[in-house]
Amino acid sequence: MRPAIPAAAAALALLATTACGADDDGVGQVPGTPSTASGSPDASPSPAPESTVVPELAVEEVASGFEHGWDIGFLPDGQVLVTERPARISLVDGTAPGSERTEVEADLDDVYVEGEGGLMGMVVHPDFEESREFTTCQTHMDPSGAPDDIRLVTWRLAEDGASAERVDDLLTGLPISTGRHSGCRPEIADDGALLVGTGDTAVGSLPQDLSSLGGKVIRLDLETGEPLPDNPFADESGRQRYVYSYGHRNIQGVAVQPGTGEVYTAEHGPSNNDEVNRIEAGANYGWDPAQGGTVGGYDESVPMTDRERYPDAVPAVWQSGETTQAVCSAEFLEGEQWGALEGALVVTALKGAKLLLMQLGDDGALAEVSVPEATNGPYGRLRAARLGPDGALYVTTTNGDDDVLLKVTPQA
Repeated sequence: MRPAIPAAAAALALLATTACGADDDGVGQVPGTPSTASGSPDASPSPAPESTVVPELAVEEVASGFEHGWDIGFLPDGQVLVTERPARISLVDGTAPGSERTEVEADLDDVYVEGEGGLMGMVVHPDFEESREFTTCQTHMDPSGAPDDIRLVTWRLAEDGASAERVDDLLTGLPISTGRHSGCRPEIADDGALLVGTGDTAVGSLPQDLSSLGGKVIRLDLETGEPLPDNPFADESGRQRYVYSYGHRNIQGVAVQPGTGEVYTAEHGPSNNDEVNRIEAGANYGWDPAQGGTVGGYDESVPMTDRERYPDAVPAVWQSGETTQAVCSAEFLEGEQWGALEGALVVTALKGAKLLLMQLGDDGALAEVSVPEATNGPYGRLRAARLGPDGALYVTTTNGDDDVLLKVTPQA
């Protein structure tokens, strides 16, 4: 019989160095019960862990020599691709500690590397074994060196892994400013759709502007770059057809929950209230630094989820409270080896320099937040988090020079 969520949450609390509450220095609080989630009404709930035993975590260094490792992609032959913000792609020859990193030759001269922008998120295509293709999200500059847009670019990796050729620009024209709030995390949904969390580029009007792809979750065809015909605004014109949800500030994490297909995002707050959101098709998440167009500029004093201005705005599953952790990537743990941690949502923190583990109930609401001691600070800023084919969690650091790829596993 499946254990009740409260039992799992109680077990998680044994692991926590800090648990959720009002005085937790930003580690987390539940702002209220989220509204009904999107997706199929008969979707089965994510399985609860069969064990209430919380394993200790072991952390190993797989490879080093990265500079701001941004995302991770696993290849069928056991090798690993890592995108690096200063316009570099690396190939790691395995996932064991001491694996070798080599740079992949690719024409990335048009990547605009400034502030938070550069070479960012990545997904390896499901048919990679045949196509050798992967898609990146990157800031782009025009021939003069000025920022032009943010775009999704599809690449083909050579058979020897030494180089990658540009196949096509899958989607162009995502807004850009100086590199601030560039997003940009892609993830493949259970139905094969490409989901991308974007940033508002620090332009106040964009999150509520359905004609812009800034401050959104967008949904498109991974092969053609076209908006999908069952998107919530598919019958509209222009860029609105891509919009899956809106009213976001700066999404850098997108995760699909095993067993349900529900989509969760991790989003940067201003000086408070980072958020984890459960995404509903067509929904508004309430960020509006233009205050309904009544102010110019970028007013960051407004609530992350402004339900006074937008009563139907979807409340967050989790908010960081009075401080921010600068949350980044998001990933679900899957596999019985994780014990009571199976099914937990892992969120990395840049400023907070930790992993946050969030246990969710069958209704999608937050039950508990914990911070594993093994990842609470010693590795500095943590960015990417992806579950490998071996069931281990892989995480990148983003401290600058000589960043590392980490492997996180439950101890036996």
